[in-house]
Amino acid sequence: MTVLVSIDGRIVPPHEAVIPVFDRGFLYGDSVYEVLRAYGCIPFALEEHLARLGRSAGLLGIDLPLAPARLSEEIEQLLSRADNGDSYIRVIVTRGEGEIDLAPDAARGPHVVVIVKPFRPPAGALATSGASVHLVASGRCPAGAVPDGSKTGNYLANLMALGRARSQGHHEAVLVTSDGLVAEGASSNIFIVKDGSVLTPGLEAGILAGITRGKVIEECRAAGIEVLETELTPADVKGADEAFLTSTLREVLPVVRVDDAILGDGKPGALCLRVREAYRAHVRKQIEAGSRA
Repeated sequence: MTVLVSIDGRIVPPHEAVIPVFDRGFLYGDSVYEVLRAYGCIPFALEEHLARLGRSAGLLGIDLPLAPARLSEEIEQLLSRADNGDSYIRVIVTRGEGEIDLAPDAARGPHVVVIVKPFRPPAGALATSGASVHLVASGRCPAGAVPDGSKTGNYLANLMALGRARSQGHHEAVLVTSDGLVAEGASSNIFIVKDGSVLTPGLEAGILAGITRGKVIEECRAAGIEVLETELTPADVKGADEAFLTSTLREVLPVVRVDDAILGDGKPGALCLRVREAYRAHVRKQIEAGSRA
């Protein structure tokens, strides 16, 4: 089991992986990133993740120094050298280093970091028992401060929200905007089930367009399950028949408790489990196709 890091194309072990202290990613969180999961050394949804990385970089005005095809080659090279089987992959692009100056043009060019390490399921036993989430008030950023839909390295608000949730015994924080609407998890998207329909906040709420979120919506609709992208309130979530989180690492994770409210009978719901199996079947199909390529 091996951890490897590539910094601007140079592959090194973790103890040799260094970034200058004047890098803006370190100083200001001035960076974009993606997290992927490799199943049996094949990265899942690689094209989609790299496309979103490019969109995030474009929204922040960061020029990607590598074309997606070249970055894909670097990731696959790291996976091959690490030979972990299932792996966690993190790709980070910083604006680069320069003077200690907030102005974006103070940077002297981007750095690209790719981390590959053995994958360990973050949910563990929660995948079968179900997770608990805590609703955390989180005011919106000022309009235009950070472009909606960008996945940036500035994650302090999410980090603090998750810390509040964990301190109260919950697995994940779900952010509630200043206008009282449920947005997304600290590192996930949220869905609820009500009267046989699946509901989730729409992208217009300023949430991240999760890769897993999108695929779950596609799989639900292909299976004849109604999916509505709509506004959700805390009362909607607490009164749901079922709920689940989606993310690259968690896949589809059932939620059985929201703060003090128990959902259903306190066990993962039947529709949630159906959705999870449909998603996993999609993953298996894509990985099998990739292994034959």
